[in-house]
Amino acid sequence: MQNSRLTLTRKIFLWAGALLGMALLAGCEAVTLTNLTPPSISDNPSRIYTITLRVATKSTTIVPGSVEPHIIIDGENHIMSKSPLAEGLYEYDYHLPPGRTKLAYYFLVNYSVQFNEREERRETYSAINNVNIVDRYVLSLEANRGPVGARISLLGRGFTTQDSLFFDGIPVRTVYESPTSISFFVPTLGASHNYKVTMVGANGSTDVGTFRIDPSALSVSPSNILLRTGDRQTLTFSVANPAPMGGLLLDVTTDVPESVIMAEVFIPAGQTTVSVDVQGGRPGSGSLYLKGYEAGEVTIPVTVTAN
Repeated sequence: MQNSRLTLTRKIFLWAGALLGMALLAGCEAVTLTNLTPPSISDNPSRIYTITLRVATKSTTIVPGSVEPHIIIDGENHIMSKSPLAEGLYEYDYHLPPGRTKLAYYFLVNYSVQFNEREERRETYSAINNVNIVDRYVLSLEANRGPVGARISLLGRGFTTQDSLFFDGIPVRTVYESPTSISFFVPTLGASHNYKVTMVGANGSTDVGTFRIDPSALSVSPSNILLRTGDRQTLTFSVANPAPMGGLLLDVTTDVPESVIMAEVFIPAGQTTVSVDVQGGRPGSGSLYLKGYEAGEVTIPVTVTAN
């Protein structure tokens, strides 16, 4: 009989311990922390960055108004403020010291739970989070489609003279304008296709977006060139629609570079024609080529003879 009492007492003690353990475990799981801060944040002149935390309470035992979130950065404890955006959101504006591009932090939340008429102060904390401050990024493409030769600008931050643009991995002619602006000329690739645009430089690779090359018509007058060495002839290039903002570069190539001397062909914005002089060089015969127009390529035969 005595052994039965001891056994019953032990069972009651074990049950009480189990219930207490479950209560403590429930207290630990009563608060969940969700970091709403992205792992990469764009740089800004103030160098002040907002870190946001969502605190969700899952237990009715938590004392209302007792939740107190903190953020620990560089070993320093800072109290977070309630966000005006929504209930349960907390924010902290951190001023990043000069010269730093990364920061690590974690959250510590204190709160009170109530059992019967007794309150207990508890805490929970998050894992360590990291943020990179990005000082090079693309905000937008000036346009996402256009004809071959159109000059398209990109707006962003942190551009350098080493940055180049690629269409599906193919390099295109890139013009550095400023740390916040860079442009490219639509390359002579197949029309009616979308291409993935990527910017590559000393700071790595950045996806810019997609660009669609539209077909366009082009005429050249005269349709063939016959010159003597040293003589000149005027070529007129005409497009169906006015050149877009930034102008239209006509990428003229030739298989007889020693026989043809001519300047770069560029139609100013809003214009439909441009004329350039072609000068005869060494005797020879071949052609001028413009890809990306009509059926894919415009060809102008060239013949240069000796004086």
